[in-house]
Amino acid sequence: MVNKNKVVIGISCGDINGVGIEIIIKLFSNKDIFDSCVPILYAPKEVVDAYKSIHPEFNYFNYNLIDSPDQALPSQFNILYFLSKPIDFKPGTPTRQGAEIALHSLDLATQHLKNQDINILLTLPLNKQNISTINKSFVGHTEYLSNNTNSNNSLMLLCDKKLRIATLTNHLPISQVALSITKKILKQKIDILIQTLKIDFAVSEPRIAVLGLNPHAGDSGLIGHEDKSIIGPVVCEFIKMGHLVYGPFSADGFFGSAQHKKFDAILGMYHDQVLTPFKIMSFGRGVNYTAGLPVIRVSPDHGVGYDIAGKNIAQGNSVNSAILLGIALYETRKAHFAGGIKNQST
Repeated sequence: MVNKNKVVIGISCGDINGVGIEIIIKLFSNKDIFDSCVPILYAPKEVVDAYKSIHPEFNYFNYNLIDSPDQALPSQFNILYFLSKPIDFKPGTPTRQGAEIALHSLDLATQHLKNQDINILLTLPLNKQNISTINKSFVGHTEYLSNNTNSNNSLMLLCDKKLRIATLTNHLPISQVALSITKKILKQKIDILIQTLKIDFAVSEPRIAVLGLNPHAGDSGLIGHEDKSIIGPVVCEFIKMGHLVYGPFSADGFFGSAQHKKFDAILGMYHDQVLTPFKIMSFGRGVNYTAGLPVIRVSPDHGVGYDIAGKNIAQGNSVNSAILLGIALYETRKAHFAGGIKNQST
């Protein structure tokens, strides 16, 4: 049964026709990883068997089938098995069944995470467009987990060692970004970032940089008003409260001059403003952490990888980094509260 001294990691399988499960098999073929965690993959066992059949080098990979997390064995790879019909296994191709399995896996793992049957949720990549064919309201893991944990104030935080970059808006069309930036939302996101750095990363006095929205951070209102009328005044409010929050910075010059190295975290305004510099500096090893939730969810910084799925060439560095960060976050949060894991106050 589960060793209470080890962190229990629930793994939602993502798209079975992507690279996620293939990477997991390779990572957990190394027995050393079982020293720090108990893995539970939420997936049909037939998918793992299918990968074993197309890659002879995976034949030695064994697993323990379970019906509930409390049956997990501490030194084995565990599969919480569901679905009892043939699998339409097509690596590199999105299928309706793949979307159904990904969503069912996520639903089940999230429920166990909320019930504290598992300590951490690692979400493997899925195809959002494919999921939308069976659930039109689904736009991403971050929004899904926010809704399912009643946490309206979550924050997408990309992490690579001391590099941490968050985004104010998540998966929005560029045409909607400026309209979505308000003083209220900006205050909420900065609050989450401050609390996350203190509680989950043990940074006692976090230094935070806030990026501007417009080119050259608006050029004093010459190129858009948001930097001068919204972002700047909110930053000033936090400074007056004694927080080490600075900005707005022009994003190009900020990263070009390596100012990011002077801060514990950076808050950008929209997806590509954040993801582009992050992936240039950290591609293949970065982690997507959903901050501000009462639970811990981590994910690799890459997608389903249909072009290389099933070829056994996908690299597992980002998934491995997500596992290690998830364990560290759990332990740091646990130490902060001293009496166990409690909800963040954001």
